[in-house]
Amino acid sequence: MDLAKHCIVKPGSKFRLKDRDPDETFGKKHDDKTLEKTLERLRRLQHLLYADRRYALLIILQALDAGGKDGTIGHVTSGVNPQGCQVTAFKSPTPEELAHDFLWRVHKAVPALGNIGIFNRSHYEDVLVVRVHKLAPKELWHKRYKHINDFERMLTDHKVTILKFFLHISKDEQKRRLEARIQDPTRNWKFSMADIEERRHWDDYMRAYQDALEKCSTDRAPWYVIPSNNKRARNYLVAELVVRTLDQMGLKYPRQSIDMSKVVID
Repeated sequence: MDLAKHCIVKPGSKFRLKDRDPDETFGKKHDDKTLEKTLERLRRLQHLLYADRRYALLIILQALDAGGKDGTIGHVTSGVNPQGCQVTAFKSPTPEELAHDFLWRVHKAVPALGNIGIFNRSHYEDVLVVRVHKLAPKELWHKRYKHINDFERMLTDHKVTILKFFLHISKDEQKRRLEARIQDPTRNWKFSMADIEERRHWDDYMRAYQDALEKCSTDRAPWYVIPSNNKRARNYLVAELVVRTLDQMGLKYPRQSIDMSKVVID
């Protein structure tokens, strides 16, 4: 099964988020053994990417509260060499960041060639939360779709491959996960009353996500909607799509300029 074909938001097409089922697993087996095989392939490919140094991979994760961004990062990067992988979490902008354009803080976090970068939230917050909470007028944030597409095109011109995942959960599943944070003392720290406030804007966020996914899914940097009610399925799908992308880069170890057969170490 071509998982990319089933998850992608086809560039230039009319897209409806409500047509994507957050419970979908595509009939795949999602046990720990299957995921581990995929993660082992990812570890080998990440080592090759790091040695090759011709390309970078930027993974963007977006989701509503309790959507599974932290869990996805923890599972998919397990065992990956931290020397070649960095995670950036974008929270509310600081006064310094607000004094610059909205992409300023993002560009600084783009991975160098040879590395994998993961964005926990991203520049898309500026067409999501900014829109929902009316933090900027429409005439400003609406221009940002084009700014984002131009920015991502520029990155891909400089050999940064971009993978964008929307971790799609249902409203009922979010309720269950938020309640679990309240009931489990070891997870109380993850709960915030702000999550309850944001939940009241669910429909607004769905409309904002639908527009962002449709307007910013391009041939260079397409969006993938990952059904995420099932956490194992979510982890497997993301890992498989990351491995598929790295496989297609044509990575190879650099050729040495010296004849290794003649090297003698006393």
